[in-house]
Amino acid sequence: MSILSPTSPAELASQLRQASERGQTVECGGNFSKALWGGPVSTAALRISTAKLNTVLQYEPRDLTISVGAGMSYAALTRLLAGNRQMIPLDPPYAAEATIGGVVATNLSGSRRRLFGTARDLVIGLEFATMDGKLVQSGGMVVKNVAGLDMGKLLIGSYGTLGVLCSVNFKLIPSPPEKLTFVQSFATAAEAVAERNRLLTGVLQPSGIDLLNPAASQMLGHQGFLLVLPVGGSAVVLERYKRELSRYQLASDTLLDRIAEFPATFLSQHPQGAIARLSTRLQGLQPLLETEQRPLVVRAANGVAYLHLASAREPFSGVLEAGEDRGAVVQWPSPGDDLAVMEKIKNMMDPQQLLNKGRLYGRI
Repeated sequence: MSILSPTSPAELASQLRQASERGQTVECGGNFSKALWGGPVSTAALRISTAKLNTVLQYEPRDLTISVGAGMSYAALTRLLAGNRQMIPLDPPYAAEATIGGVVATNLSGSRRRLFGTARDLVIGLEFATMDGKLVQSGGMVVKNVAGLDMGKLLIGSYGTLGVLCSVNFKLIPSPPEKLTFVQSFATAAEAVAERNRLLTGVLQPSGIDLLNPAASQMLGHQGFLLVLPVGGSAVVLERYKRELSRYQLASDTLLDRIAEFPATFLSQHPQGAIARLSTRLQGLQPLLETEQRPLVVRAANGVAYLHLASAREPFSGVLEAGEDRGAVVQWPSPGDDLAVMEKIKNMMDPQQLLNKGRLYGRI
């Protein structure tokens, strides 16, 4: 397999055009830290890495906007923004290795998506290269941009099957003056869910509400059903949190990072393992917690649960996020009526089916 690392968007577009003319299949990525997420690439004659597209293209701290190359690492961008007390709070796994392009292409997010949303909420523009060698720009450097078709929304979460990201523009979030993480352990799922319900109807709203079952809690050195609440704000706000959450304990600064990296850590410990995404209604969370004995990490405010399997062959209900490929029907059992639209878009943007062939479990 040939490996290419373009140093400019124009060079990337030229490489894709040449591959298309030759009918070569292409695997694209940044550092390929999430190569097994969304199903592995089945075949590729050419691998293209965007890791060298890693510069800051435009940064306006006072406007709360930034444009960076898709190959820039999420960790490096986080450090840069911290100097101006700003952030892009996506909390993806593999934060040390993941590139911005990879985070956006997989649409991964973590605990703080409850308050700040996902990449779809924070990306205001991007540039990508197509298989016919064109460079396409979507959006811009302003938060409210409604001109034309928002092609960027198609690329976010597409796992590199439609085009290759060159650069991404973000709206930035001011970092809170102070941050804390509160934790409380419960003996039963019913108690934990009741407390979740109380929080959802309260005045103070934490940036995240994560709930771990005992199997997952134990892996982080805790016991029982663990409720984890990251919060931020002024000293006055945090003092009120301390009063209203007096039964809680304050967690170490590293706990949120360990929860964000939970899937990456689990898969490194279980080479044959997998992660399934289970979606439930808020009221359906308690039965899932009471019956599932395998490690379960839940974004408890929106009902999305991540089940960690020691083997991809274990039974599960839902959609596999990462792990061994064992067939599209099992990995993505119910794609729904939207699949036909997705196939049309794929045929429009990559008619030869050359780009990241096999991702999304062979369905796209």
